[in-house]
Amino acid sequence: MKSIASAPAKIILFGEHFVVHGTRAILAAIDKRVTVTTTFTDNNTIKVNSELGTLEVPISSSYEEAKSEFKPFVFLANKMINSNQNVSGLEITIDSDIPIGVGLGSSSACCVAATASIFGLFKEWSSEEILKISIEAEKTIFPDTSGADCTVCTYGGMIEYPSIEKIGNTFDLNLLIANSMIPHNTKNSVKKVNKFKESDEERFSQLCNLENKLIDEVIVAMKNNDSTTFGLKMSDNQNYLEEIQISNDTLRDMISSLNEISLGSKITGAGDGGCVIALVKDENMDKVPALLPKDKECFSAKIDTKGVVWKIEK
Repeated sequence: MKSIASAPAKIILFGEHFVVHGTRAILAAIDKRVTVTTTFTDNNTIKVNSELGTLEVPISSSYEEAKSEFKPFVFLANKMINSNQNVSGLEITIDSDIPIGVGLGSSSACCVAATASIFGLFKEWSSEEILKISIEAEKTIFPDTSGADCTVCTYGGMIEYPSIEKIGNTFDLNLLIANSMIPHNTKNSVKKVNKFKESDEERFSQLCNLENKLIDEVIVAMKNNDSTTFGLKMSDNQNYLEEIQISNDTLRDMISSLNEISLGSKITGAGDGGCVIALVKDENMDKVPALLPKDKECFSAKIDTKGVVWKIEK
């Protein structure tokens, strides 16, 4: 018997960094997925297979002893093995088409899919239960995680965080995601934002208020099927991110190029690397490769509305 689950990647459309300081944010699941397959074994081990390597440890091993990238999977295996004494081993295999380390939520999607897959071997779980446990798993590598990424990977669609309610009346977004090929460092970006806040608390507070107002306008634009305003608000949000100094010349050049054929573009996620996103009309998608340097990866994306899905195969 095998338990198979998959969960989508995510992007932050609006509100990154500011959300940590009390504003709202809009996140969306996109149609890139990670799939996790779990089976029982008789080897008295926990085995994890992934593109980052393979781990095989005794069934009694604690997740705290594992390398960082394997901790969530061993944590989840520990949790189920400890409550089901007749388990003599688990093999967990991760297959992903989500780029790693560029702000598209690969770790969160892995935690959500792994929770559904591993726990699904034992019984059915609700989405709410999967979310709660997947956040616990993610905290083994990111102790300060807000849970926002796991939330949108679990439920799919678009959410206005900190609510977990899906945003209704959203229109069909044609998104272009371009990878700068510069690994992002969330901790460094957060430090830069905190430094900006400490140096000018008044301006930072103004930017937080502007971000909340912008999100109100985005919600209205979606209800009105107004992609032009949606794109303009992406560019406005980028201006705020520039001001808190989490951009760089590479990202600025990519955004400037994409603005030639898009309704708006911006950084998504931590900044200082990672990806930029643009709202691009269908007829302009084929113009994108000529605008970006050849060493940058790009792909089109749609909103994933399914969230986590799982099944048992006998």
